[in-house]
Amino acid sequence: AQGEKTAAIQKALEAHSTTQTLYLSNTQLSREDAVALAKALQENQTLQTLNLGYSGIDAEGARYLAEALKANQTLQMLNLTENRIGDAGAVALAEALKANQTLQRINLTENRIGDAGAVALANALKVNKTLKTLNLGENRICDAGAVALAEALKANKTLQRIDLSDNQRGPKGAGALAEALKENTTLQMLGLGENRIGD
Repeated sequence: AQGEKTAAIQKALEAHSTTQTLYLSNTQLSREDAVALAKALQENQTLQTLNLGYSGIDAEGARYLAEALKANQTLQMLNLTENRIGDAGAVALAEALKANQTLQRINLTENRIGDAGAVALANALKVNKTLKTLNLGENRICDAGAVALAEALKANKTLQRIDLSDNQRGPKGAGALAEALKENTTLQMLGLGENRIGD
């Protein structure tokens, strides 16, 4: 039952909990669940890994999580693979990344994110100093988003891995990313598979 799921989330993350890893993947979370999770994250002081892949999180759910990330000081990895946060959710998370100082890895693979979301995340990367891995594969990012991310890579000094495979970026975006790599000295992996580079 939905009420039981919400109670379980709250218990796992209550203030005196020692939980460091929470897997809620393949679990359809309701709005009530998302609110409970976000509220618990704001107060929790031990959780380091949160896996929410394939859990039905939409833009509104992402906004709740984003607000929690602004306050949370322990989470290091957030997996949101194959949800539906879209541009609005990505924008909210980007705002959180400007304030959050602990998150090191975020996986946003297959989340219907387009250029608007990519531009917001790029702006966050210009100021964020802790994120090391950003997965944006299998989204809807075109040249405008890729160019914005390329500009961010020129300024960012901490990101080590970014995956942009299976998007809709063309030659312009690829060229901008190539130019950015001439200035960036920290990136170790740039995933570009299955794009429209040669079109």
